[in-house]
Amino acid sequence: MKTSVKSKGLFLFLDIVAFIILVVLDQYTKSLAVQYLKDKPAYVIIDDVFELHYLENRGAAFGMLQNQKILFVIIAVIMLAAISYILIKLPRSSHYFPLEILMILVASGAVGNLIDRVRFTYVVDFFYFKLINFPIFNVADIYVSVSCVILAVLLIFYYKEQDFSFLNSRKEKE
Repeated sequence: MKTSVKSKGLFLFLDIVAFIILVVLDQYTKSLAVQYLKDKPAYVIIDDVFELHYLENRGAAFGMLQNQKILFVIIAVIMLAAISYILIKLPRSSHYFPLEILMILVASGAVGNLIDRVRFTYVVDFFYFKLINFPIFNVADIYVSVSCVILAVLLIFYYKEQDFSFLNSRKEKE
């Protein structure tokens, strides 16, 4: 299916709008966590199961690699460059729509946490599943984690190797 430059531009514009909305949502929830949870006891939603618990995470996922801000910034920039490349090259068809959504979610999560790292040198986390003692996380973490799981499932069961030939093509097919 042919995609005009104009319609491809519209898709990219919509991708950017969705990305901005998701980053703003993440930052808003973190600002609420700072406002209502910082320096206060955890807010219990379901006793011994789920609570809102403020944490300043200076590491990566689950607190690994503490105080490695420069490394996290470099990784985020590389991820964003790769995702931007994929979104620009991505054929505009319903077959690739799930991949497009997942790329936007991963980029939004990466930028949401990157903003925290640059502004504060830590990431604001606040969701805590006490029942299983799961590490405290935030909305950006949800974007990235859920997207990666769904992407893995799609790569195993839905997309085939030839579906990614658009990434190697030197010039766009007309």
